[in-house]
Amino acid sequence: MTSENITARPPRADAAQLDALQDALSHTVDAHAGYEIMTEKAEPEFRSVPLKFRELHHQHADRLAAAMVALGGDPDRDGGLMSTVNKAVVSVRAFFDEIDDDVMDNIRDGEEHVLESLAKAEAALPAGRYRDEVATMRTELQALLEETARRG
Repeated sequence: MTSENITARPPRADAAQLDALQDALSHTVDAHAGYEIMTEKAEPEFRSVPLKFRELHHQHADRLAAAMVALGGDPDRDGGLMSTVNKAVVSVRAFFDEIDDDVMDNIRDGEEHVLESLAKAEAALPAGRYRDEVATMRTELQALLEETARRG
């Protein structure tokens, strides 16, 4: 193996590919923000659910950001307006109601946006390592949704 093979960098992604990855990252960070608050406010018997989603989104955000950097992008991990909205909605709901199994429909609805953004990023990337990584993240999120489907 030559040193050329060892140091070879992946090709730079084009703007559309980086935009798709950034969109998936933003949705993931936004969802993570909601689970941060939900974990704090959840009833003890329900707390494991938002903890699982929070951890998965944390891992996915790291992996998406790493893929963007490897492909020549500059990831924005601040989240968008939805991070603030997610935190506010969960906080207001906790004020008036319990955060328990009844929120599972809301969780599933919110996760659809994350799944859609991952599917778009997957479709935008060429076959290879990073496309496979995004596909794996989508599959992991779908598996967690299936695991928690019997709640609510």
